[in-house]
Amino acid sequence: MNIIICGAGRVGGTIAKLLAEQNHSITIIDQSSEDIQKINESLDIKGIVGKATYPSILEKANASEADMIIAVTKNDEINMMICQIAYSVFNIQKKIARIRSKDYLDPKFSRIYNKENLPIDVIISPEIEIAKSIQRKLEAPGALDNVNFADNKIRLLEILVDENCKIINTPLGKLTVKFPDLEANILGVIRNEKFLILKKNDILLKDDKAYVVINSTHMQKTLLAFGHAEKISNKILIIGGGNIGFNLAKNIEQSFESARIKIIEKSKERAEFIANELNNSIIINGNGLDEDVLEEANLEEIETVLALTNDDEDNLMVSVLVEKFSKDKRTMALINKPNYSLLQSSLKIDDLIDPRMNTVSSILKHVHKGTIETAYSLLNGEYEIIEAEIIETSELINKDLKNSNLPEEIRIGAILRDEDVIIPTSDFIFKEKDTVVFLAKRDQLSVVENIFRISSF
Repeated sequence: MNIIICGAGRVGGTIAKLLAEQNHSITIIDQSSEDIQKINESLDIKGIVGKATYPSILEKANASEADMIIAVTKNDEINMMICQIAYSVFNIQKKIARIRSKDYLDPKFSRIYNKENLPIDVIISPEIEIAKSIQRKLEAPGALDNVNFADNKIRLLEILVDENCKIINTPLGKLTVKFPDLEANILGVIRNEKFLILKKNDILLKDDKAYVVINSTHMQKTLLAFGHAEKISNKILIIGGGNIGFNLAKNIEQSFESARIKIIEKSKERAEFIANELNNSIIINGNGLDEDVLEEANLEEIETVLALTNDDEDNLMVSVLVEKFSKDKRTMALINKPNYSLLQSSLKIDDLIDPRMNTVSSILKHVHKGTIETAYSLLNGEYEIIEAEIIETSELINKDLKNSNLPEEIRIGAILRDEDVIIPTSDFIFKEKDTVVFLAKRDQLSVVENIFRISSF
């Protein structure tokens, strides 16, 4: 597929790398000659220095032959204009834009995004996506991540294996004996920074990060089997009332009636704004690094602290302060600089949130061909968890799992058939219209697209 990416920042650069490794033909455009030089030195793709809003620059990128354009510059209006020119001048069929401004995202103005007005096919809003991601983590205490598939009937849990795990050192093939009623499937683990697809004789080890596909109704059972009995936090402190903190608080107010939210926001003007927009949250105007302000927020009674400011260092320091003055709190920090992830264990932060990979995952699922609906990226896109529907032309129809000839790097997790969630055994037979949730290595994605093939995007 011929894809143009506009914006060579962290998100644009990551998408370019992942898509190039999937053998797509990639051209990336940015005004920064330094960023383009870095891209050209590290990736086998075409880099162009210039304004992507200039038709001449898009023409230089061979836009008339492009299948898709992805606009991820730092400016909403520029991303919108890129999509407009891409469609009006070059008739590019698939147009994805990153848009942050709340006004542009208001549902009552959604009619503006059509072929007659602004021809944007997919809008990605990082702050909204990150807020949703954090909320999913809060809904699954004990899990590092919690992702919905198949109309929320199937979930992927990322779970840290610690000394309390009841199934540690147990061969996976014996888990059905130990937990006969548990509808869960361990796809693999991250161990020593590498992903391993586990087989029935393999075991879980301490410090593994396990990826488990489950029937959503078995979330509590699964977490208990892994030794996690944490309760959902009802008392939450958010440091930073920006778009992420604000959207998260708004979502929690709507879904958790019992939740009690406090937000510390440094800007008086912003604090007043979110106080007027939210219904039940308590807003404190102050600095989250100020011990007196934390005391005013009654830190002792808080169960989970979320550091969501625009400053990585502040987020790390807040988490350290919380650990120092009030132990046994769950701490989560928003981090934009990837190197800071190395500090997580030494600083005793429960979870670091990487906004870049949230955005990348949101975009990647729109790149795949076929009936692929959802994609969740692991290890910077080396593996993906994918949801796809089996259509009438699929070679899987009426085949059982053991004779499906799927590559070893593709692992079936769960199937939704009508309203039933099925954790498949080797004699499971695929049927048309089954929704399948599975793991695939990046270099097998062309195989995946062929299996769930369809001619259009």
